Amino acid sequence: MKQTSKMIAILSMVVFMGAFMIACSSNSKGSNSPKEGNSSNTIQNSETTAQKPAEATAETSESTTRKFTDWTKHEVEVPVNPQRVIFHGETMGDLISLGIMPIGGHLESIKGTLVEDKAKEVQDVGFPISVEKSLSLEPDLIIFGNADEKQYEQISKVAPTVTFDTFASIEDRMRILGDLLGKKQEAEDWITANTLKTKEMWTKLQEDGMKPGETATVFTMYPGNRLFVMAGAGLPQFLYGPDGFKAMPKIQELIKDGVGFVEISAEVMSEYAGDRIFILDPVPPEAKQSTAELIKSPLWLNLPAVKNGQVYTFDILKASSDATSREWLLSELPKVLAK
Repeated sequence: MKQTSKMIAILSMVVFMGAFMIACSSNSKGSNSPKEGNSSNTIQNSETTAQKPAEATAETSESTTRKFTDWTKHEVEVPVNPQRVIFHGETMGDLISLGIMPIGGHLESIKGTLVEDKAKEVQDVGFPISVEKSLSLEPDLIIFGNADEKQYEQISKVAPTVTFDTFASIEDRMRILGDLLGKKQEAEDWITANTLKTKEMWTKLQEDGMKPGETATVFTMYPGNRLFVMAGAGLPQFLYGPDGFKAMPKIQELIKDGVGFVEISAEVMSEYAGDRIFILDPVPPEAKQSTAELIKSPLWLNLPAVKNGQVYTFDILKASSDATSREWLLSELPKVLAK
């Protein structure tokens, strides 16, 4: 049971990867996410640092608020300068890269990730999010990475709560968070720097032999011998950038439809497999065993990418879609491809 719980948190990361497991149990195709709304007003810069939870100050007035329209179209009265933020979602690394450390979050979803060591002061609010624990932290803003309206109604009684699409592009997520948290300039600076570094990385990879138009596919196994292909969530968000690999037609359709991932049978794997294959190495022993069996099967061994030696493995806990993981991937992808 402990390993199964861990896997739920892990696959909510990728990417994926609490949201991934939630969807696995209720909808094997993931959720078609509604588009996030835009706020109409600007927000002042926050003095929050990356290493310490924001502290309320005498200068901050609870009456200083503004209207914000969230992902699922709630119009919420939010603080102009939020100081005590709970972030319940699988992309906590977005906030950390903006210099914000939340006071609460879903800690199981970040265990073993690049974010875990950076978030030692964050209090666990559980999964599903605990109203009682959240209330005890006295937040002035809750960012809820979920479209569950029933949970939203409960948690929104604790503090102003906005829903947040963790499957959105990293640029959209950073801009929304920058707006909400008083870090608009920091968000733009991060996007500019990341775009430049990403372009430089792909240029170098092309110089080292990556061919124009090469396709790539990301697979992972889940307990129960369940095979998933990733589409619009997690590692593919990084791989399928403007200068990066291309998605196979079937995966392009999934991305177009807003699908983060989908379960497939091994028999149709060849319809999704690109020129290069990336395997997200799972944590539960059962899923590891299923992966070992898959890569020995004739169906796998006959894939062109396998025959050409273009198969690569990433730790599922690290190859996520949050900003902190994205910074790591910029240096790690060239190393993996060079092996």
